[in-house]
Parts: sequence; structure tokens; C-alpha cells
Amino acid sequence: MTPADGRGHGRGHEGAAAGRPGPARGPAPAGGSANGPAATDGGPNGPWATGVSVWLDGLARQRLASGRLAALARQGRIAGVVSDPAFLARSLTRGPYYTGQLGDLAERGIPAERALKALAVHDIRWACDILRPVHEATAGVDGLVSVSLDPRLAHDAAATLAEARALWRAVDRRNAMLGIPATPAGLTALSACLAEGINVNATLVLSAARHRQAGEAYLEGLERARAAGRHLPALASVASFPVSRVDAAVDALLDREGTLEARAMRGATAVAVARQLHQQYERMLDEPRRHALAAHGARPQRLLWTATAASGPGLLPARYAAPLLTRGTVTALPEELLEEPDVVGALGSVGAVGSVGAVGAAGAVPVGAAPDAGAYAAAGRLLGHLEWFGIDHGELALRLESEALKELNDAWHQLLDEVTLALDGASAAR
Repeated sequence: MTPADGRGHGRGHEGAAAGRPGPARGPAPAGGSANGPAATDGGPNGPWATGVSVWLDGLARQRLASGRLAALARQGRIAGVVSDPAFLARSLTRGPYYTGQLGDLAERGIPAERALKALAVHDIRWACDILRPVHEATAGVDGLVSVSLDPRLAHDAAATLAEARALWRAVDRRNAMLGIPATPAGLTALSACLAEGINVNATLVLSAARHRQAGEAYLEGLERARAAGRHLPALASVASFPVSRVDAAVDALLDREGTLEARAMRGATAVAVARQLHQQYERMLDEPRRHALAAHGARPQRLLWTATAASGPGLLPARYAAPLLTRGTVTALPEELLEEPDVVGALGSVGAVGSVGAVGAAGAVPVGAAPDAGAYAAAGRLLGHLEWFGIDHGELALRLESEALKELNDAWHQLLDEVTLALDGASAAR
């Protein structure tokens, strides 16, 4: 079966319009690899063979139809995909890739909200099929496609769970993963999703406290899944830390101080927080509750580094990418960073001694290695120094979560506006 025909998968979304993961009346996909699973050249021999996973940041039909996603997977350069509403909003207006399905939806009078979900289901299923060989080759560790749920539901556990159930049924792929903001309500929904066999990405994890809560929600979900007789090795979860968002906020506060000491700390906080989260991750691996579940095949909830492209005066775009290629974690990279020489070199030397060190004063760590006690201690000292400048990381994390949710809500509304305009345009063209 190819994604272009959608046969053999039962449930669809908005009928035929979403049941064909290939364009309904758009350009034909370029090459068979765009339409079906991409047999991997890198496969289990990619960077993730050493416990380092790289996922592509951004899912769009252009990459599906052109065969680009299949090529990246086949070459072993990426082992998964993560995306959000803002990326889809930008993609809708680039090229004719959504024209055919939008025409079908407009002809049937499907409203914008339902049309948006149909477009998303279409792309998720297609991407899942392309990455299925990676999912199989890594025994379900990678080959996952993570997409965000409606961010407007972030503070409503029941509505989030209902939305997750509906999308999971519509996509009908074991290697799909649903992104849920790690708010208190979101974490309640996360546990419930896992209990029902739904893979979950806990997004916007911005502090060690929230990471701990996400980990406990994961374990609770696994315990409930086991009680329900589910196969624990089939369940996957990650906790996402948006790296550059933290440095942007902290650096702005340090700039207000204006002292030499404050300026010396610019650009170092995010990697220090990442080290702190990784240290907590390793500690949680050794807890009795985790061991009890591991005995039944449960996997750990890995850390996923997102927002890894640095921007700002004097910053190299790949500033964060190489230092965060850490064993047992996932790094999401935009496609342009996959071509950066520093990143290419780091990926080529994963696990090699003396590769690329960490940014700033957070402690140098070879690419692909887990941080040691010295790196963790250096990260802790740096975060402690923030208090000198009146910066409370816990309070800052809550503020950043609120700001990020507002941005996601704005992006969702923009996406709905784009879909509405596209449907109107398709109706007028008939």
C-alpha cells in the first residue's frame, strides 16, 4: 500500500479528502519514495545507533510530495519529525501542494476547523508511512511523527484527551505522536493518553520541576496502560525543551543589568538547563518505579531538544545543535541546520572522543556522550549565578510557558485564517 491511495487503514478523516495521503488534484509526488515507505540506507546505522536521535523540525506536504523527507530518512540523516501549527501555516501558502485537497474540502462544504484537521491527518499519515521502516528498524524507538494538538485546549484535560483520541483514531498509525503542552491539565491528559496506548510528546518543558512532573505523568500513564493489559514496549514519549527560547529571555534580562559579569553569562543558560534536565533524566532512570515498568519492556521518556536554531547578533545558527547531541536524547533540527558544516561534522563523529564541547560555562561534553558529574556541577553553578542578577529560573519558566502558549494560540488562529482563505479561494475557482 502507498500513502497515495490510503487503502488498508480503515478509519479516515473527513472521508475521501483525508483518506488519500497523496495530493488529490495537485502535482504528482516526485518518485516512488515520496509515496511509500523509505527503505533506509542509514537505518539502524544512523547516528541513533549510538543512542543519539535527530528528528526533522517541520512537517509540510512539500517535503512529502517532493520525496525530500523520504530521502533524508533513507540516507539515515533523520529518524523522526516534529512539527507545530506555525510551520503548517507557513506551508499552506507555498506552492500548489494543498490545492487539490482544499478543493475537495471546499466542494463538500467542510468548515475551516474540520478542514484543518483533515489537512493535518493527511500529512501525518503520509509522514508516518515514510518513516515506518525507521520505526521498525529501531523497534519503535524512532521513526515517530510528532504533531501538536490544538493549543487552545492546553488548560482543559478532558478536551485535550477527547481531541487526542479523535486525532489518534483518524491517523491510525502506530508511529504517530501527539504533542500536548506540559501544563498541569496537559499532564493529566498525557497520562490518560498513554493509558489508552497513545504516544505523547510533553511540550514546553521549561524547568526541572516541570520535567519531573512530566516524568511522573509518564510513569502513571504506563502503570495504567500495564493494568489495562497494554504492550508497554509499543508506547513512546518524549519531553520537549525549547532551547533557544530560554536563552533569548535570560539574555534580555542580563542585558538590562549591563555589567561585565552579566554579559559574560549571555548565551549559556539554555545549555545549563539542558544539562540539569539530563541529570534529572538519568536519576529517574534509576528509581524503583521506573525499574518496575522497565521489567515489562517500558522505555524511558527521552528528552527532546527543540528550537535549536540560534538567532541574534553574532550567534552561529548551529550554536546549540552540536552540544546537545547527547546519548539518550533527541535533537530536532530544521532542515537548513542539517546542512551546517558544524552539525554535519558533529553527526559524523557522534560518540567520538573530543568532538564538540558544550556552549558557555555549562561544562564541555564530547558529542554523543552523556554529561559527567563535572558538566552537571558546572551547569548547576551557572544557574545558581542567575540569582545574582535577580533572575528566578522557576518564575521565568512559568512566564515563558504562558508566552509560548499565547504564541501557539496565535499561530493556530493564523492557521485557521489561512485555511478559511484557501477554502474561499477554492470555492471561487470552481
